[in-house]
Amino acid sequence: MRLLHFAPEKVFYGIFSEMPEIDYFPCDLHPNIYDYGGKTKVRMADITNIPFPNDYFDFILCNHVLEHIPEDALAMSELYRVMKPNGMGIFQVPIDYNRDTTYEDFSITSPKARLKAFGRRNHVRWYGKDYKERLKKVGFEVTEDHFVDSFSKEDQFKFGFDTTELIYLCKKTLWKNNVYGRNM
Repeated sequence: MRLLHFAPEKVFYGIFSEMPEIDYFPCDLHPNIYDYGGKTKVRMADITNIPFPNDYFDFILCNHVLEHIPEDALAMSELYRVMKPNGMGIFQVPIDYNRDTTYEDFSITSPKARLKAFGRRNHVRWYGKDYKERLKKVGFEVTEDHFVDSFSKEDQFKFGFDTTELIYLCKKTLWKNNVYGRNM
């Protein structure tokens, strides 16, 4: 299995980089911040221009990245482009479920103002309940999964799960001719 992983979390990096059955591609725009000491190098990759061919990855992990990307629709399109037909991915973002639509204001540029508007100094939006539709718009079939509910309250606390966060499982069901906007 070929696995693309943006902003690789150390715990997942440690697991996936040691599994011989996984061809693991950890990536980030700033790979030098990931000094995990493992055998798999974290590659430099811009999520809005992913340097891999069309239909390349079986699975993609992208946890809490898209809220940092001004052109998130382009990033989503790129994730779709590099995912194999019938491939899947998990694309987590912070979501305010009290908002029907995603809040963006690109005139907000200072870290202090972004903290106030988006909850973090380096975020550029608060996703709303329309996040699923934003993913579907680029072609993904999206399942909102209440995975945390499958754990007891004790285990939810023990593992530090956010009980309000749904898992966004995205699947590429059909290849669409030239949907990517560019050829690789």
